[in-house]
Amino acid sequence: MPTLLIIHHTPSPFMQDMFEAVLSGATDPEIEEVEVVRRAALAVTASDVLAADGYLLGTPANLGYMSGALKHAFDTFYYPCLDSTRGRPFGYYIHGNQGTEGAERSIDSVTTGLGWEKSAAPVVATGPVTKDLRERCWELGGTVAAQLMA
Repeated sequence: MPTLLIIHHTPSPFMQDMFEAVLSGATDPEIEEVEVVRRAALAVTASDVLAADGYLLGTPANLGYMSGALKHAFDTFYYPCLDSTRGRPFGYYIHGNQGTEGAERSIDSVTTGLGWEKSAAPVVATGPVTKDLRERCWELGGTVAAQLMA
């Protein structure tokens, strides 16, 4: 059974709302035969990443960059997973109080280096979590998970 790994840093209510919507989309009953595994960015291991077939990444934009926790996760598994995970699909979601461009660039840079394939448009937001934002997060989770169905 294919596995979708959600690597997230969820330190705020806004990030929690987005995470729950992504998870709900990924585990929708219409998505069959896909195991969804959740790991906090500070707890994910190279083994978790190697065992997965696709990825969803969630981070706040901190000082114009991805969170230190997600950066730490990438630092932990980048080289052990570099050759073995090329071509795997991924998506991401970001919440920031101001600019998110640096966080987007940093995620795009690392995932390009890993050779991962962006399989859904990122969900990037500032301000409160709205119904529309929750729906976009749900679609992100569902889209990436559906691509893993056999």
